Amino acid sequence: MSETWDDGAPGVMKLPSGRLVRGRGLRRLLPTGPEPAFAFHLLGKRPPQVPWEARWLRWPDFRLPADDRETRSVLREAWERSATERVELACGGGRGRTGTALACLAVLDGVPTEDAVAYVRRHYDSRAVETPWQKRYVRRFGPGDR
Repeated sequence: MSETWDDGAPGVMKLPSGRLVRGRGLRRLLPTGPEPAFAFHLLGKRPPQVPWEARWLRWPDFRLPADDRETRSVLREAWERSATERVELACGGGRGRTGTALACLAVLDGVPTEDAVAYVRRHYDSRAVETPWQKRYVRRFGPGDR
């Protein structure tokens, strides 16, 4: 068991339960401080290797994930692991795909689907979840996925 993130560290979003998850843009420098224990890379192409445990979820820029069932499984795992580990969700810019995934984690954590995008914009990045179809994806993520 590792430690979780420091509340208030760059890119760290606090969920209503108190779980902490970091969102990040992979095109930016790695923030100073502890590394993730586990990262989910939300990219259209396979990412380079990193020195911590990571999983790639195929998710093209400005689009939706390639495999909805796998995405739901990955996001459930991210939410579960965030209780005790430093979990990071990261795409190229850190806003669209990362924001969408963070909003889905917020839903898993009890935020109503209709409020999840606003929650992420308030607690992570005001420009998170960039496209109308990403917003729809969060709304249909649904309470049955908890």
